[in-house]
Amino acid sequence: MRTLLITGPGGSGRTTVAAATAHAAARAGVRTLLLGTDRTDTLGAVLGAPVGPGPSEAAPRLTVRRLDADEDFRTDLAALQDRASSALDLLGASRLDPEELTPLPGAGELALLRALRDAALPGTHDLLVVDLPPVPRALDLLALPEELRRYLRRLLPPERQAARALRPVLGRLAGVPLPAEWLYETAARLDLQLAAAEAVLADRGTAVRLVAEPGPAGADAVRTATLGLALRGLRTDVLVATRVLPEGGEDSWLAGPVAQQRKTLEEWRETHDVRPVAHLGRDPRGADDLAALAVPGADAGPSAVEWPVTDSLADDGVLVWHIPLPGARREELDLIRRGDELVVTAGPFRRTVPLPSALRRCAVDGAALREGELRIRFRPDPRLWPRTG
Repeated sequence: MRTLLITGPGGSGRTTVAAATAHAAARAGVRTLLLGTDRTDTLGAVLGAPVGPGPSEAAPRLTVRRLDADEDFRTDLAALQDRASSALDLLGASRLDPEELTPLPGAGELALLRALRDAALPGTHDLLVVDLPPVPRALDLLALPEELRRYLRRLLPPERQAARALRPVLGRLAGVPLPAEWLYETAARLDLQLAAAEAVLADRGTAVRLVAEPGPAGADAVRTATLGLALRGLRTDVLVATRVLPEGGEDSWLAGPVAQQRKTLEEWRETHDVRPVAHLGRDPRGADDLAALAVPGADAGPSAVEWPVTDSLADDGVLVWHIPLPGARREELDLIRRGDELVVTAGPFRRTVPLPSALRRCAVDGAALREGELRIRFRPDPRLWPRTG
């Protein structure tokens, strides 16, 4: 199943574009599931009918539903209390009733990751369209599976889990209690769930569709989003420019806004596949308005994002790692080598990435940013590099 994630700056019309995209795909004969993530029913306002947590048919071949982070949180916490019941009883803790639970920060993000994992399972749909939160939150959410898995591996390395029979003995020898077995089991279960969500995001059939209103604020948001997505290795399909005003009427008060939009659109077309969506003169509502927007449906899958390593050993004695970072600025870049990992900072974003196997036996020899691509040079370490001849 293909997955199309829709995001953009707040107030850009991303929910409208998500609904219009799903409608266009369904009209083209694609069995589509549209998933809303806002706590309020913003999708229902666009579709012209309420959208709840249960699936409902909004049009032929189009199913819609909205996340219920509250219910997911209550279910997860109840399950955690059940698994830790012996420890809670030992401490004399009073259990929380489902009726008194309110979601903690981050519950919505975890609910969405679970929904991505579940929706990608083989079923009755060919396309999943997700109305993500606005850009800053969306980028944090898309980074969450990889980052949480890395934290789990560092804090509770599976390879260091002692055999169950030896744990009491090792605890006495160390003088401190070792982590309980249920903690490792919980970490392993969470890691498996995060891995499934991460696999959906990394799948070749997954892409991010950016939505923005052409103008200075929209241009800044698109540059930031493009850089953040590139650092994560996520694919984009098109940039939907919303609320585009009609040309003409140079003598009217619209002349200034039209010229500003035209300038931004020209700049975007140099680096993006731009799909302008005309301003309807009203807030779109219902199937007819969504069709009038003429938003593209889900086209063929985008090309994969590659981070290739090129061999320049014969000419320069180095290997070069090419990392595409469109929109990056030299003064906002930073690199830190940490063992077999590289910490890359680009603007407000940071990612820790494992080095390809060949580069782990090399030392960083320098880096340069050219034409939106970070090129990192690695020189083989003679002590680790296999000798030839």
